[in-house]
Amino acid sequence: MKIANIRFRKLTGTMETNGPFWEERLLRPIDIYPEYRRGGRTEGGEQVDDKHLRLVQYFLDIETDEGIVGRAGPVGADAARLVLTQLAPIIVGKDPRAIELLWDQMHRLQVHGREGDAMIAISAVDCALWDILGLSLNAPAWRLLGGPTRTEIPAYVSMLGYVVEDLGKVRERAMRYKEMGFSAQKWFIRHGPASGHEGMKLNVGMVRTLRESLGDDYDIMIDCWQGLNFDYAVDFASRIEEYRPRWLEECFMPDRIDSYVKLKAKTRIPLSGAEHEYTRWGFKRFVEKDALDILQPDPYWCGGERNDEDSSRADHIFHARMSAHAVDGNSVAAKTRLAGSIVEPGQSIFASWRAFAKAPPLSTSGRRPM
Repeated sequence: MKIANIRFRKLTGTMETNGPFWEERLLRPIDIYPEYRRGGRTEGGEQVDDKHLRLVQYFLDIETDEGIVGRAGPVGADAARLVLTQLAPIIVGKDPRAIELLWDQMHRLQVHGREGDAMIAISAVDCALWDILGLSLNAPAWRLLGGPTRTEIPAYVSMLGYVVEDLGKVRERAMRYKEMGFSAQKWFIRHGPASGHEGMKLNVGMVRTLRESLGDDYDIMIDCWQGLNFDYAVDFASRIEEYRPRWLEECFMPDRIDSYVKLKAKTRIPLSGAEHEYTRWGFKRFVEKDALDILQPDPYWCGGERNDEDSSRADHIFHARMSAHAVDGNSVAAKTRLAGSIVEPGQSIFASWRAFAKAPPLSTSGRRPM
């Protein structure tokens, strides 16, 4: 079997919305600058009017000479361009089942692109190659990776995009998704150090409202999306510790590993992160310094299925937990495959409701079936 052709399908569609799809954006690292803090950049799509969101997505097809097509995506336009201009020339004509070989060759070619869009491009190719391998053997990828180790995985819902300052709406949305069957929710703070005391009060107020609304026997996670500095993170963690978040996510940009180590020593809240880290070597830094309680590799960002698997197994060896990160339907599927092959009792999956046309399938216990 040989790779015969590589192409992308550009898909455009419009989905109905009940008002603006993105009511509020999350905190970002660049928000330390006033001109960016006030900006309203959304996280995807174009709101055509109050009832319609337009989406443009790129999906990868790797076609073989035996008629099998491996698919992956969606990815952004920049990553798609890198696949076509830099990766395709060295893998067309090769055996798609030689996944380790092709990954190593793609990685070695990207001497100035071991992170960011270049690694996202490699990740997409890798996931499509695993798709080909599974199709050629008529076996699901989780079985090829050594599974199954479970029949279902706990799922939590991402509340990204919902307004977080109107506490009445926070309470209403939180209860709605609890009633839908999700056993945990992740909410995103809007304010960081540059928003001062008022921003801190708004962040803490959201967490307090969630705990009071959802009760003591329900998990809430708080995502800071790399937007804090050390002093602010210590203060914020101390103020919300009484509300017992399941974890506090991505307090700092991923290269600030020492800040994670220091914060971990000052709070009882488990720390999670590293979704914006790349490759097994990037995750090795976090594991060696015991910087996080929960690591969150994303198969469509970190290098593909094998790097995700290596990072996850390293977490298990060093007694860290792994929570699957995935931001769209295909990457949720990829992460489900991996989670089903890892022996890790604390495993959970980020099943963002926004990744699906309808709510993702859940069992009555709020878990996603394999």
